[in-house]
Amino acid sequence: MMRLDELIPDLNGVRVIGDADVWITDIQLDSRRVTEGCLFVAMRGTVVDGHQFIQKAIDAGAAAVLCETLPEELAEKVTFIQVPDCEDAVGPVSTRFFGNPTDKVRLVGVTGTNGKTTIATLLYNMFRKMGYKCGLISTVCNYIDDEPVPADHTTPDAVTLNRLLGRMADEGCKYVFMECSSHAIVQKRIGGLKYAGGVFTNLTRDHMDYHKTFENYLKAKKMFFDSLGKDSFMVTNLDDRNGLVMAQNTKAKVVTYSLRSMSDFKGRLLESGFDGMLLEINGREAFFRFIGKFNASNLLAVFGTACMLGRDPIEILTVMSTLTPVNGRFDAIRSPKGFTAIVDYAHTPDALTNVLTTIVDVMGGKGQIITVVGAGGNRDKGKRPLMAKECVKYSDKVIITSDNPRFEEPRDIINDMLAGLSSDDMHKVITIEDRREAIRTACMMAVEADVVLIAGKGHEDYQEIKGVKHHFDDHEVVRDSF
Repeated sequence: MMRLDELIPDLNGVRVIGDADVWITDIQLDSRRVTEGCLFVAMRGTVVDGHQFIQKAIDAGAAAVLCETLPEELAEKVTFIQVPDCEDAVGPVSTRFFGNPTDKVRLVGVTGTNGKTTIATLLYNMFRKMGYKCGLISTVCNYIDDEPVPADHTTPDAVTLNRLLGRMADEGCKYVFMECSSHAIVQKRIGGLKYAGGVFTNLTRDHMDYHKTFENYLKAKKMFFDSLGKDSFMVTNLDDRNGLVMAQNTKAKVVTYSLRSMSDFKGRLLESGFDGMLLEINGREAFFRFIGKFNASNLLAVFGTACMLGRDPIEILTVMSTLTPVNGRFDAIRSPKGFTAIVDYAHTPDALTNVLTTIVDVMGGKGQIITVVGAGGNRDKGKRPLMAKECVKYSDKVIITSDNPRFEEPRDIINDMLAGLSSDDMHKVITIEDRREAIRTACMMAVEADVVLIAGKGHEDYQEIKGVKHHFDDHEVVRDSF
């Protein structure tokens, strides 16, 4: 519990209507979760405006309401905190209510288009192996040390995030590694937090349905690094043309990693196979159970971040060499027929290119690549033809199928993907709407030395159709197809 007047001293343009000397028992953004004594925050979401639910929150026992627009009738014995922008206010208020958790843990944010989950998860696993209690906030799952906490979004809302960070701090976590999505940065879900450091992976087309332009998407990512304090660090990828753009206005100490250029953390891929890679990092060689240049880049980011957090380079490399890939990220499954199936989360043109070129490199001209791919419904339609084109470019056969169609018709999504292909491309392509049947067909087509790539869903164990999540795991379907 905390008094309301203790929660709001740092807010700009605040107007208090009522008594600020009241005790707040909790903070909620959802009126259905409000209990006696809560502060209800009336957020203007992209779909629903929380101002519509102020009365419901009051009826449920809210002691105070944080809002931008006051209701026509002000309820007695309820305090209204009017601010210019609830998105600006909710982060600092939540952080204060949950005990300023980032004063007690070292928080590292990872952002970029691809690699966020792998880097954040590997850092979490590595520091736990080094003997520290750690927290993880990621697309796949959140963890408070070894306790899983289901994840609904890549980055939770500000209240959920601070509640989670508060629990991590209370339970003795020393480090927390967090994916920072572009949506969360723009919507200021991470406002009010203090970061020990930030990591930039890469930037390619994604989320155009939300950001509208690539420039807006870039600005969203850059906002995170612009907000870092002078006592923090930034680890940025020199191999991405936006790596130094991200660092232009940051106050943080900037260090770089690269597979191609001189940098603070320099890597060189020496050998690569489906069982792993031999990688040289800052002059020292080590074998890692990861595949491909994109994972070599991810490992460099992990190494650089751990160094900036004060760990010894030899210790880092030793522990890194024991780590295994994240679920749904280039998961290689060997079939009894002698072909390899790879399940990967790749769902952008660039991610597909990374995975497919890695497969081409490792195969060395032996066997064929059969790719099963779809695109998510109610998301960026512009990337669909580009995804299909990349798959055809690097594959011998492509089966275009469903991903998570959500509220769109699967055939419409498939047709959007086909629109990016020429008549010559179509000789490589078949379409099968049923994803299970598409995977089975690919496995039936494959022979010894072939590779079947099942792209798009990775770790997900569901398929979302018309608002309902049905159990569906690419790994299970692949193994049932052998």
